Amino acid sequence: MTVSRWSMFRPPQGRVSGSIACALALALPLHAAWSADTSPAQQLQRWNGLAGAPGQADRGRTFFTTRHGGEWSCASCHGNPPVSAGKHANTGKAIDPLAPAINPQALTDSAKVDKWFRRNCKDVLQRECSAGEKADVLAWLLSLKP
Repeated sequence: MTVSRWSMFRPPQGRVSGSIACALALALPLHAAWSADTSPAQQLQRWNGLAGAPGQADRGRTFFTTRHGGEWSCASCHGNPPVSAGKHANTGKAIDPLAPAINPQALTDSAKVDKWFRRNCKDVLQRECSAGEKADVLAWLLSLKP
């Protein structure tokens, strides 16, 4: 066997691919934890601050279940209360439970929270939700228990 000065940079043959696969299998579930940059309570605190007042769970429940003059309410897709899987009213796509007490991953990614509030509020209200409306809905979602 000829050994060149570059052979030390080549991976040894055999178990390397298995070792890499094992390392990836262990690291991939951690990706979900890494993407969580907030908590539901921090989201509520954020929107309370932007609203200038604490969210009110009763107003959040009413907001969530009201159609606001349109065809849908938040509950049309997420359920009432949103403690089990929902289904998009138009596409039929499955939606994870929105209540953090049921779904620990709910409301833990700021970018997704912002995206879905923006998109869903436009679907339901034909406008973006106010900071107060978001605080109210979050206060209600955090009050839900299994």
